[in-house]
Amino acid sequence: MRLHRNLVFAVIDALTEIFNEDKYADKVVTKTLKRDKRWGARDRGFIAETIYEIVRWKRLYSEIADIKEHYSRENLFKVFCVWAVLRGIELPDWKQFVGTPARRIKGRFDELSKERCFKESIPDWMDTIGSTELGDATWTEEINALNKQAPVILRTNTLKTDAKKLRGILAEDGIVCEIIPNYPEALQLVERANVFSTEAFKNGLFEVQDASSQLVAHYLDVKPGMRIVDTCAGAGGKTLHLAALSENKGQIIAMDIYENKLKELKRRARRAGAHNIEPRVINSTKDIKKLANKADRVLIDAPCSGLGILRRNPDAKWKLQPEFIDTIKQTQQEILQSYSRMVKTGGKMVYATCSVLPSENQNQVDAFLQSDAGKDFSFVKDQKILAHKSGYDGFYMALLEKK
Repeated sequence: MRLHRNLVFAVIDALTEIFNEDKYADKVVTKTLKRDKRWGARDRGFIAETIYEIVRWKRLYSEIADIKEHYSRENLFKVFCVWAVLRGIELPDWKQFVGTPARRIKGRFDELSKERCFKESIPDWMDTIGSTELGDATWTEEINALNKQAPVILRTNTLKTDAKKLRGILAEDGIVCEIIPNYPEALQLVERANVFSTEAFKNGLFEVQDASSQLVAHYLDVKPGMRIVDTCAGAGGKTLHLAALSENKGQIIAMDIYENKLKELKRRARRAGAHNIEPRVINSTKDIKKLANKADRVLIDAPCSGLGILRRNPDAKWKLQPEFIDTIKQTQQEILQSYSRMVKTGGKMVYATCSVLPSENQNQVDAFLQSDAGKDFSFVKDQKILAHKSGYDGFYMALLEKK
């Protein structure tokens, strides 16, 4: 691979914003890719993948480069050198790369790889909590899987087409996909491509959604004509899936505390042809009380640590703090206590997270069932999805039924 100055400098500029200005990697990458219209698919791929790789391995590369705190431009070039040397990429004779100690870099890598927190490039506290909750052996495999690049998975919009037809349509655009067994609407890209530029996407034939996430709506056991409440809808990935499963019949109330996310959901729903979705902003507890005992199905896709989706959000490793996990667990239980009141007798509720920690998952369900609010519910089943076993995101979902 030959390194090009304008591409490398774009990577360094992006890392400056992510590491020094605490900006989100995905937003910085999106902005960076718009910097030069002359860049082709290969150039854009290099920039995006290199940024994400260096963010993912920040701790390991920084330790090898002997960088302790400030990521000056000079230090970022040192980190870039570590990335290049470990991938066997020949460094050009630019002044930024003069004197790169390739042998020392490889030696330090071998030495540090003996310790999991460096090998997997994670904070000490995260390594401790993962090992404590999952067990040392399982955590070792899981964090290794969560450090691999996530595959691109599409969810077929069955309001407009089916997976087999969509696969053929995308093939005409040169995008090759594979059908995933046991995931009815899922297609996995064989090679990464910009699917958002396709007519199929513009016409609402699919959404990008991980295979594990696609299981959640199915878990709710929806039927056409039901009143369904998606309590933490966000921009509506699972809401749109629920609309498809309900065949646009009945009512889906999509709730969230963030109005801007629900506006995005409206836009996505128009593209998908989903007409039975009613977005509602949660302004107070009154918005919850209005729906007490009125929903056939309730989905609680709870806010969580996001440890199950680190492959997609590698910068979360550096933004996340242990105090946040303690706080979010309180929030999860409060949401369960409050939002469960919307389920009517005989109705069902799914509690789901994109975390792999039992303290955010089955422990929360157990605590709810033992509380006054949970005494009318019975546990039906749950599913714990680990990335190293499934090949997809880490997820948890539990199905409860109101007696």
